[in-house]
Amino acid sequence: MTVAEAVVSRRSVRAFLDTPVDAAVLRRVLETAQRAPSGGNVQPWNAVVLAGDPLARLQAAIAETVAARGERTMEYDIYPKGLDGAYEERRVEVGEKMYEALGIARDDKRGRFAQFARNFRAFGAPVVMLVHTPRYMGPPQWSDIGMWLQTVMLLLRDEGLDSCPQESWAMYTRQIRETVSIPEDHVFFCGLAIGHGDPAAPVNRFAVPRAPLSEVVRFEGF
Repeated sequence: MTVAEAVVSRRSVRAFLDTPVDAAVLRRVLETAQRAPSGGNVQPWNAVVLAGDPLARLQAAIAETVAARGERTMEYDIYPKGLDGAYEERRVEVGEKMYEALGIARDDKRGRFAQFARNFRAFGAPVVMLVHTPRYMGPPQWSDIGMWLQTVMLLLRDEGLDSCPQESWAMYTRQIRETVSIPEDHVFFCGLAIGHGDPAAPVNRFAVPRAPLSEVVRFEGF
C-alpha cells in the first residue's frame, strides 16, 4: 500500500468485526510511529493499549454511567465554544450523513443516544489505545500528538487494519482513571479504536465530504 492509498482509504470506522488483532502487529506499528515528527523531538505522546479483560472492565465502567445519564468529567473542550461558519457546518453535515446511513431519524432521540453509547464500546473494536500527555504541554505539543496519531492510523492501514480516533472518551475521564493507571499530572486526550472494519456496515460506507482545496489553501508566487 502506498502512502497515498493509506491516506485515501483511512476513515473513522464505526463498526468493527470481532476478529482479534495480533499484538506483534500493534508493536510493529507503534515502533515505526515513533518516527513521527515533534517539535524539538519532545515526543509528548503517551498511551495505554487495552484488549481483552482490561478493555472489558473499562467499557463496563463507562457503560453504567452512560446508561444512567451520569456525570461527564471533561478535561478539555472537544470543540471550541465559538465554533461557527464553515467549521460548524462541516461538523453538523458529517453527523447527519452518519445518522442517515444508520437510518436514524433526526427526531429519534433514543436511536441517537444508542449510537452515542456505542462510542464507549469502541464500536466493537477489540483494541482501544488511550492517549494522554503531561498537563503542562501546550498547543504545539498537542499538534505533535495529532501528527503521531495520524502516523499510527496510516501504518494501521498498511497492516490491513482500521481505526477510529475518539475524543468522546474524554467525557468520562473519572471512570477511565478509576480503571486504568494514568498519571494525575497528565491530561487524558482521546481513545483510538483499532481492529478490522466491517465492510458491510452502512456506517462505514457513506461518503465523508471534504472541503475543496480552494476553500482552505491559498497559493502565492506560483
